[in-house]
Amino acid sequence: MKLHINGEERDFTDVPAGFTLLALVEKLGMKPDRVAVEMNRDIVPRERWSETLLNEGDRLEVVHFVGGGCSLFPAPSSGTDSPQSHLAGELC
Repeated sequence: MKLHINGEERDFTDVPAGFTLLALVEKLGMKPDRVAVEMNRDIVPRERWSETLLNEGDRLEVVHFVGGGCSLFPAPSSGTDSPQSHLAGELC
């Protein structure tokens, strides 16, 4: 089965019949609670992944959320001068 994932054609010849979106996410080694998937231009709710069958030529956009990083914009002023208000708005 050929699928288009994030603009790249990938071949999944070793998958069983009834290959689901959940099985794909697991096969890709991603944690389901940190992934969002758009299939053929529709966002698929996570609770439907186990019942969503994949078909030849499906186009998927898979977004993997990563924690950490830094803020690109300062936090709005809260009127307080607490350490937390400074950390929330720190820039890299």
